Amino acid sequence: MEKKSINNYKLQFSIIGFLLGLILIAVIYASALSSNGIVFTFKNILKLHTEGFYFYIIDSIPFIITLTSYIVGYYTYFIASNLAKLENEKEQSSSAMLEFAENLSKGSLETDYSPEKTNTMGKILTNLRNSLKQNKTEDRQRKQEDEQRNWIAEGLAKFGEILRHNNDNIEVLSYELVSNLCRYIDAVQGGFFIINNEYEDDKYFELLAHFAYDRKKYNKKRLELSEGLIGRSVFEKNIIYIDEVPDDYVDITSGLGEANPKVLLIVPLIANEIVIGVIEMTAFGYFESHKIEFVEKVAESIATTYSTVKTNLRTANLLNESQQAAERLTQQEEEMRQNMEELQATQEEASKQAKEFISFTNSVNHTLIRAEYDINGILLYANTKFLKKLGYSSNSEVEGHHISIFISDKDKSWFNEIWDELAKGGKHFEGYMKHVTKTGKDLWTMATYTCVRNNLMGVEKILFLAIDTTEQKEQSLDLEGQIGAIDQSSLKVEYAPSGRMLVCNQKFIDTLGYSTEDLKDYSVFSFMGENEQSDFEDIWDKVINGEPYQGQSKQVTSKGKSKWFDVTYTAARNMYGEVSKIISIAHDITEQKEMEILTQQQNELLKKQEEELKASEVDLQNKLDKAKKEVKQQFQEIEKVKIRNEKTLEGAHDAIISINQEGIVDFFNRSAENLWGYSRKEVIGKNVKMLFKKVKDEKEDEMIFTLTHPEKRKLIGIRKESFIVTKDGEEKSILLMLAGAKVQNEYTYTAFIQNIEVELF
Repeated sequence: MEKKSINNYKLQFSIIGFLLGLILIAVIYASALSSNGIVFTFKNILKLHTEGFYFYIIDSIPFIITLTSYIVGYYTYFIASNLAKLENEKEQSSSAMLEFAENLSKGSLETDYSPEKTNTMGKILTNLRNSLKQNKTEDRQRKQEDEQRNWIAEGLAKFGEILRHNNDNIEVLSYELVSNLCRYIDAVQGGFFIINNEYEDDKYFELLAHFAYDRKKYNKKRLELSEGLIGRSVFEKNIIYIDEVPDDYVDITSGLGEANPKVLLIVPLIANEIVIGVIEMTAFGYFESHKIEFVEKVAESIATTYSTVKTNLRTANLLNESQQAAERLTQQEEEMRQNMEELQATQEEASKQAKEFISFTNSVNHTLIRAEYDINGILLYANTKFLKKLGYSSNSEVEGHHISIFISDKDKSWFNEIWDELAKGGKHFEGYMKHVTKTGKDLWTMATYTCVRNNLMGVEKILFLAIDTTEQKEQSLDLEGQIGAIDQSSLKVEYAPSGRMLVCNQKFIDTLGYSTEDLKDYSVFSFMGENEQSDFEDIWDKVINGEPYQGQSKQVTSKGKSKWFDVTYTAARNMYGEVSKIISIAHDITEQKEMEILTQQQNELLKKQEEELKASEVDLQNKLDKAKKEVKQQFQEIEKVKIRNEKTLEGAHDAIISINQEGIVDFFNRSAENLWGYSRKEVIGKNVKMLFKKVKDEKEDEMIFTLTHPEKRKLIGIRKESFIVTKDGEEKSILLMLAGAKVQNEYTYTAFIQNIEVELF
């Protein structure tokens, strides 16, 4: 087929050259004859040949021009063929580059594209894609790191808020902490265990709060200190994280039960190097490293705050109980003293006022514990209150028995001395006395043992009067022990209403580094800087007026170092309701405060980094807009080339049609309209089968059969003779060559058709 095309080119150019040669000879002979005034005839032309030999050379001009045209036709074909090939390659390259540029503009950075070495714009686009991909990866990593830092900072702030607003109720605080912590790190279950050390010989873990599957659980649980993984975590003072617990690993027992979680995290709560509790959490998925780090940081704040809250609550309760007990004891002492004075006055005037004495005795029996002994200590009489308080049901159980059955063995030595003195008529005894009840329990009393004398002033019997102070005494002893414990764990200072320091405990001295001599002339304002003093004056005025204060305070040590304390100032009143002194209880929170300051600085740094990131994004967007503008310009140039190519194909002498991979016609040029007799509107969007002769199989005509069947593989780049069917139903013989192109996984085929029935002349 290609050979026929070449021959056609050579034949056409040869005929044109031959005709031009004939015309040129005719012009030359006409000029020669006209210049000599001779008529243009064949005979006169022959006559010219006799006059000059060069006219024979002129006769060869048509043959020379014909040979030259033959050669020009040969080379013209190859030049046109090469130009068409280059045009096609350029169009394909421009189409691929245009497709790649469109994908970039839509944000698709994974499109494959390999430009030629000479394609500068293609290289720029690939470099832009690589730069965008790298920036996108770096931006994703930076955002992930920033999100983790923001997540930790927000979490610390959130739990700091929880710790500040729920520090007056241990159980509420525990549940708020464990529930919010589970939700924040995506744990499905959590437990908050605290070491209960109320009894020194019976310490254990107590489950204060249990949160599971987004619900509050009301489990009451006790674990021994050495039990399971919690005991191990406390012993080692370290985090335990198990991220692949096998189903048959039955030896592991967590604090929440014997079920084996897939992921288990146990974090001890450590304050001042002392473990006060444990947080245990489980999850279905793995805990990321930044979440474990976050839980560890939160645990430090929780431990410090919990220790402070527990101490504050205990201190407040102790102070309240101490004040109430002191008031009750003061009142009872006053009442006892008044009763004793009245009793002594009554005894001195007993002989004169017998009736009044009997009446008084009855009232005493209703209010006081009363008994009478002989000088040998044998019980002669006991009133109902005596029997009831000591656990006896009737007088028959105690009358005739020695007083020693009511005295503890530990107290008999000093009590015998008192009794011997009374039996001899010595001074009466007044003070606290401990008795033993029938069941062996202690009965504390504010007691008086007084000698009852006869007319001869001899000792007739010993009268015992008392008030039950067991509850107050036990509370007093317990309060003394608890106050001692506070002295060991907290900074305690007592100030006068003027602010002058009265007394402080050893922990205050050790923490601030002052000596006892240094503190003699110090006041509450001496430990503060100038900036803090002015603000604290208003607080102190409220405290000395009876309004308690609790908050944070910065004070200066003897070495000039600043320390932060969580401090409580409470006014203590005397029996008249007047403020007699101010009691300060404080706990060192310097590490926690420094952590808060550090967190605030980190937040400011994050904000600065976020601003820089926004500026970087603006710069990147400007670059991207510039690249889009360049791509758009390149696209416009490509579009011009495309339009020029379409116009070139439209004006081609050969019929050209394009179809998609479904066999639908997309392009139908003017020559094709002339060849088939169809208009473009009648063909575009229709199946290509309407244009060709119907064939049964590939053997009849492989080119047409594969072209009209979309599922068949097309014969690309082969020129073959076939038949078409015109609009009038006429079959015409043609030369057909098919070219193919792939655009975004879709194939497009272009058919070049030449009518070989057209006569050349």
